[in-house]
This record gives sequence, structure tokens and C-alpha cells, in this order.
Amino acid sequence: MAKRDFYEVLGLSRGASAEEIKKAYRKKAKELHPDRNADNPNAEAQFKEVNEAYETLKDADKKAAYDRFGHAAFEQGMGGGPRPGGAGFGGQGDFASAFSNVFDDLFGDFMAQQGAGGRQRATRGSDLRYNLRVVLEEAYSGVHRTIKVPGSVACEVCNGTGAEGGAEPATCPTCSGMGKVRAQQGFFTVERTCPTCGGMGQIIKNPCKSCGGAGRVERDRSLSVNIPAGVETGTRIRLAGEGEAGLRGGPPGDLYIFIEVAPHPIFEREGMNLHCRVPVSMTTAALGGEIEVPTIDGGRSRVKVPEGSQSGKQMRLRAKGMPGLRGGGNGDMFIELAVETPVKLTARQKELLKEFEELSEENNPEGSSFFTKVKSFWDGMKS
Repeated sequence: MAKRDFYEVLGLSRGASAEEIKKAYRKKAKELHPDRNADNPNAEAQFKEVNEAYETLKDADKKAAYDRFGHAAFEQGMGGGPRPGGAGFGGQGDFASAFSNVFDDLFGDFMAQQGAGGRQRATRGSDLRYNLRVVLEEAYSGVHRTIKVPGSVACEVCNGTGAEGGAEPATCPTCSGMGKVRAQQGFFTVERTCPTCGGMGQIIKNPCKSCGGAGRVERDRSLSVNIPAGVETGTRIRLAGEGEAGLRGGPPGDLYIFIEVAPHPIFEREGMNLHCRVPVSMTTAALGGEIEVPTIDGGRSRVKVPEGSQSGKQMRLRAKGMPGLRGGGNGDMFIELAVETPVKLTARQKELLKEFEELSEENNPEGSSFFTKVKSFWDGMKS
């Protein structure tokens, strides 16, 4: 069977530019790839035909010869093009070579970019996390802390290069500094990390004895940290460049300090506000009076208790709460009254309370209202 015109195979007209040829080839190669056409017995032959056409037309000299003499330009020694059983598509090995060419043309640029980007001549150090617990008073006023952080620091002997005497690493001879090597496996071209340099693209001929060529050593560090006023549990503080040292002179990572504010025995925090539950005697709640309450700044405030106060009553002390982390003033402090029932009464106290009970039928409005509702409920059940 006579060979089809190469331009016809690629769906082009004569005079097509190199870019048009490449674009048409990519489209055809994807359409006719055997993996995508398992149910088409002619797919492999068509795929070979497309590759043969492209191999000729992509080369300027071969294209000029083909435009002048057609297929005859590559027959009987007239050119260097593919021949049956030769360097063309005559057997299984030729098809593997063709597929390799497809892979190179379609993905070569991408793999080259990946290879260049994959080189890691100097690796950034890891970020570190440090959990720091503070008490509420420290969160209120801010605090200065010195912490010990375990991690890696740059090797002082080799200045972080990993090479003896601080010498510069040499280009890896296996991958020529790319960090990756390519190998032919059947139909596929496989790219993998260079086994010699581990993807670094460089090797150290004489590793530093102190760090073993890593450019960093393990060492605890003491850091001075300022905890600002207003922090709360979950606040994160970033210290740039205070993480682990980079590998082979790479930049260090960051240190993240996560704050936890310990529970307080007196105050309960809610955002910028504070809550304080204060017990008051039954007589103070009934007759009214004043109580003294603590504030988070270490001071004291006197609060007036209204006559007839009940448990749960709240009173606000403005601006006596926590400061805002980024300014904006202070929150408030809420006092919640807890009316105490006296315990361990003497005989005389019991006698006076009984007498008081007999005289206070009209003094318990909430109780009277409740039992009125209960009586109505029971009456309704009966009916």
C-alpha cells in the first residue's frame, strides 16, 4: 500500500509552519494513542504513521527534501529518513523509540521545568511549635519569658555549607546538577531522583566532620519572648527565622508559639470580659449593703448590693476586664451574686429563723408566684 502524504496524515496543507506542524502532531498523537484506542486494531499503525510524518516534517532539512521529492527523498539512500526495518517503525523496538519521542515532545518542557525546580541546593528549615502556658494575670499585663527551644542550628565549623572548611559543594556528575535522572523502560521514559545526590543537584566531596555534611547540628537554644497583653488560649505568635536551621545553608524556618491561658480560681474569662461569682449572706442580700471584690489588676472595688437581691443577679464594673490584644480598651467585669444559706445553726438562730418565717409570708414574691402556678397545674390535672 502506498504511503499517504505526510501533510495529509497530520491534517495540514503544504507550507504549514513549524508551530502548526507541532500543534497538529500533538493533537493527532493524543487522539490515536494506543492506550486511548484499545478497541481500535488500527490505532498502533496510525500512531506510527503520525510519528513518521512528524519525524520528517519537524526537521527543516528533511521537510525541504520531502517538499521537493516526496517519499522518494528517503528511499534507496537519498536521505536519512526512516526505512523499513531500520531506524523507522519496523518492529517493537522502533515503536518504543517512537513512543519515547512522543513523550519527549509532549512532556519534555514540563519535565525540564520540574527537573530545574526539583533541585534543592539548599533546603529551608522546618517550622517549630512551642506550647507556652501563662496565668490570667500575665495575659492581662503581658509578660517577658525566656524559653528553651530544642532544634537544629547552623553548623559553625562549616558555616552551614556541610563541606569541610566551608568549601562550596560540587555539581553532581550523575545528573549534571539537575537533581533527577531519566531512564528508558520499554515504552516509557521514567524520571526519578538522582541516587547520587538525593535530588540536591550537588555533592559534598569532603563532608564536615562536625555536622556530617548536613550543615546543621542539634542544639537547644534560649530565646527571649515578649507575650503581649490580651493574649488568650489559641493565640499564635510567630518568630520569623527562629525555627530549625536550613539544610546546607538554606534559610531557617519559623517558630510558632501557641498560648494557653491557665484557668483562674476567681475569674472566668469570656473574650475580653471577666466573670466573678461572689457569695453574699442572706441578710446582706435581703437588707442590702456593700461588698468588696477583687479585680484582675490586683486592686479592689466596692460594690453596692441592692436590697432584696436574689442569687444570679449581675452587676457590671466597666473597663475592669481584659485588654484587647490589638488595643481598643478593656472589657468589663461582671459580678454575679450567690446568696448563701447559713449552715450549722445554733438553737437560738433556728428559733429566730422560725419566728422570721412566721412573719414573712408576704416577703417571698417569687415563691408565692411559683406555688400559685403549681396549684393551678394540679387543679387542671384533676379536672
